[in-house]
Amino acid sequence: MRNKNTLLLTTVFSLIVTLTSNNVFAEQANTDSADTTQESSADEPRASKKVPAMRNRVYAQLARAQALADAGDKAAGFEVLDEVKEQLDNLNSYERAMLYNFYGFMYYSNDDLALAIESFNNVVAETEIPDSLVLSTLYSLAQLSMQQQDFKQALVYLKEWETLNGKPLTATQEMLFAQVYYQDKDFVNSLKHTEMAIESVEAEGKDPKENWLTLQRATYYELKQPKQVTKVMEKLVRLYDKPQYWLQLSSMYGEIGEETKQMAVMEAAYQAGYVVEESDISTLSQLYLFHGAPYKSAAVLEMAIEQGAVTADENNLNRLARSYLTAKEDEKAIKVLQRVSNISQTGEYDALLAQTYLNTEQWQAAIEASNVALNRFSNQAKQADNNTINNEKDVANMYLILGMANFNLKKFDRSLSAFNKATQFSSTQKSAEQWSKYVEREQEQYEIQLAMLN
Repeated sequence: MRNKNTLLLTTVFSLIVTLTSNNVFAEQANTDSADTTQESSADEPRASKKVPAMRNRVYAQLARAQALADAGDKAAGFEVLDEVKEQLDNLNSYERAMLYNFYGFMYYSNDDLALAIESFNNVVAETEIPDSLVLSTLYSLAQLSMQQQDFKQALVYLKEWETLNGKPLTATQEMLFAQVYYQDKDFVNSLKHTEMAIESVEAEGKDPKENWLTLQRATYYELKQPKQVTKVMEKLVRLYDKPQYWLQLSSMYGEIGEETKQMAVMEAAYQAGYVVEESDISTLSQLYLFHGAPYKSAAVLEMAIEQGAVTADENNLNRLARSYLTAKEDEKAIKVLQRVSNISQTGEYDALLAQTYLNTEQWQAAIEASNVALNRFSNQAKQADNNTINNEKDVANMYLILGMANFNLKKFDRSLSAFNKATQFSSTQKSAEQWSKYVEREQEQYEIQLAMLN
């Protein structure tokens, strides 16, 4: 592989050969100066410019500097350039320009951008040099200024280059303008150039480059045009089919209120194996739940937890349990609730367990879960500064559940005791009183039946 310095200096010599006739060096070997005339093209009339040719002795020294640089001895290469520079007053304008050009490329190869820019500015300061050299140097100056994040100066160089060039911009050149404008936070002009570049290549039946579309997307986003961002994302998915584009497209559909498309794209991404990050899996699970598919929501989340893609923490297990509950999968929900209640001992999940056991007629389990919940609620209250219970409704519901579960086990006294405690809370007072009356009647009938059997 050729090194960076070799490639850059080869570019310089290619330019020299292009700008001089094949026999210039031979003809000028023994002369101190010579001029060639740069004529204007027929379709773009310009004033003619006399451009002096490069003499053999100067060319030989520049060639020697390149050879040394190619061999890895950059210091020696610079020494040769410095020797040429000592004769600066004896050099013609074109020779000085090429000397500075060499300096610029060698400074660039040393990652000394400041000196490279200074050298290239010296190139364009020369007057009797070909327009093609001025154009290429201005373009390089713009790119170097971008590397230094001096975007305003980059625009100055680019506009000067555009004026001198006098030709319609190519798609690639349009994109350079777009990038500079974007970095300078001029999003309107950035978008204008981006769209011209994309329209140009599409008119030729070609696809725009991926990074062109990502810049267009970013610009629309900065301009707060989410529908346009979505359209660009659709194109990125169609042309480049990358996981992040599918996920971003789904997100954008959600942002513009097209939830059905959001769900469809996210599901397609999941089936394609693109949904692998925890945040994305959680989003898919929530979307399933939102769209009335709680079992799918739970299945996706549980599989991810089993595979280690999603952390089995309180938040994720809580969502998994509630998804199963919504899907009427009580037994699966119970297993998850048992697990999460061991992680968080606030009593919240024990209360939910108690309710689920009650719904599935597991009376003794409901009683045990209710008592655990009440003990944990009490411990929390003791730990609070004011020793008050903040979740009174949950406490009241536990007494209701205890009452109902004990009633179904024919433990009437315990049932009535629990309902009596539930009447002390406004949220459950009415229900507890009704249940108490009902239990008293049933207890009476049950005792009568027992008496008759005895």
